[in-house]
Amino acid sequence: MKTLTILRHAKSGWDAPVERDFDRPINARGRRGAELVGQYLKRQGLPVERIVASPAVRVTETLDIFQPAAGLVAIEPHWDRRIYLASAATLMEVVRDTGGDADHVLIAGHNPGLEDLILMLVPESAGDALRAEVEEKLPTSALARLELDIDDWHALEAGQARFALFIRPRDLDPALSPAID
Repeated sequence: MKTLTILRHAKSGWDAPVERDFDRPINARGRRGAELVGQYLKRQGLPVERIVASPAVRVTETLDIFQPAAGLVAIEPHWDRRIYLASAATLMEVVRDTGGDADHVLIAGHNPGLEDLILMLVPESAGDALRAEVEEKLPTSALARLELDIDDWHALEAGQARFALFIRPRDLDPALSPAID
């Protein structure tokens, strides 16, 4: 069995004066969300052996906070430019290519690709509350953990996964819930 942990980057600062979207940093709310979700992963004792991530600034900054909070500082992320603005199909290829012999892989990147990847991997079934939440939105700093009955990452295909966990920063701190207009 393999587990794939999917981490969306933390909330970014749209008011940051950057020329390229790739260079947008995270904001204070994003830093808090990344830290809380990292601490949660550590408390749950969930293993991660390999991290593959987008090299975009908002992802690198997210991991700079998330990894120490999760107790994962010893893992050097594999930076893969293909993850930036990738489709679900491209993300599946990235996981197939970089999973190697690790049983527990974490991929960190962006929407809509990560949300689409989850929905592609987890088949629809009546009463699947976690899938319904992801269908609604995969918010920033959200973490989904999927279990796959495969022996090799090259065997990764659509419809093979089941949820083990889905957590959002607002689940850990209600103050991080979206503003109600």
